[in-house]
Amino acid sequence: MTEPQPAPESATYQEIMTQPQAWREALQVVRGRAPLVRVLWSRAAPERVVFTGCGSTYYLSLAAAATFQTLTGVPARGVPAGELAMYPEVTYGPGKTLLVAVSRSGETSETLEAVRAFQRQERGQAMVVTNYPDSSLAQLGAVTLAIPAGQERSMAQTRSFASMYVATTALAALLAERADLLSAMEGLPELGERLIGAYEELARTTGADLALERTYWLGSGPRYGLACEASLKMKEMTLTHSEPFHFLEFRHGPKSMVGATTLVVGLLSDRVRAHEAAVLDEMRGLGARTLSLGEQDADVSFASGLPEAVRNVLYLPAPQLLAYHRAIAKGLNPDKPTNLDAVVVLDWGT
Repeated sequence: MTEPQPAPESATYQEIMTQPQAWREALQVVRGRAPLVRVLWSRAAPERVVFTGCGSTYYLSLAAAATFQTLTGVPARGVPAGELAMYPEVTYGPGKTLLVAVSRSGETSETLEAVRAFQRQERGQAMVVTNYPDSSLAQLGAVTLAIPAGQERSMAQTRSFASMYVATTALAALLAERADLLSAMEGLPELGERLIGAYEELARTTGADLALERTYWLGSGPRYGLACEASLKMKEMTLTHSEPFHFLEFRHGPKSMVGATTLVVGLLSDRVRAHEAAVLDEMRGLGARTLSLGEQDADVSFASGLPEAVRNVLYLPAPQLLAYHRAIAKGLNPDKPTNLDAVVVLDWGT
């Protein structure tokens, strides 16, 4: 029987494979806008930073907020835009907030409403990260980081997510005054190209194993948001049962679902690797198949030599390819996930 092969015309496949070019543009955009970003940061003098988005960009916000707080020391949170629009008092407190709104299209209704309400209520300054410089959201930012190279034809975000995530990581390094980290990030595009070439076959064979009926994605710290995003790609493209968890939380109940038809994917860190690797070891003991990603001694090894705080985008290509190849193996069209629209537009009555 002939194994399913990637369709050359697939937008999703092309977007995954070409994403390092968008990473490069994201770094260029942040460097080019750095003077404006610094002025805004000084003028805003925020007591907190809130990253927001919907779906994939909410998960991006979780990861971005964790990195931002770690590098700058300024309290930061990732919050769904719908929650900000409906229950702003749950997130905002006394003092000024810097709101960083992230949206691929710049037209998502909840995100637009969250930013407009934030501005009407004069809670602080707003920045925008998007792939469409002429979008409605882009016009609302005091500073907008627009990365056109991340634009996509497919519905499931891959290249767009990664490009905007690189931008938020570079933003954190910039505002932390870590020129060393910004310089180190210049190596990411080349590393991304190498990783994609080295591990696509592993992603294909793992994704094509239809004996695996459910997947769990584990990540700690800033990698939890990336685990959420990887899990979402599996749901969107492949209609496979998939859930994300913090590494140590997985032992507290969810491991009861583990068995021979389970794939557990771990986004291993340097800092607490021993604790995380122990969870994967335990899941293998329960019969699960495991897949590890990390800087070294992992199934997908980056061998980047980059500081941990700024290399996390390297966790994305292999899971994206795994989801893509699983969709192909199941006879699904990854460019058109079931029941999804590229942009969610709602009537807010405003």
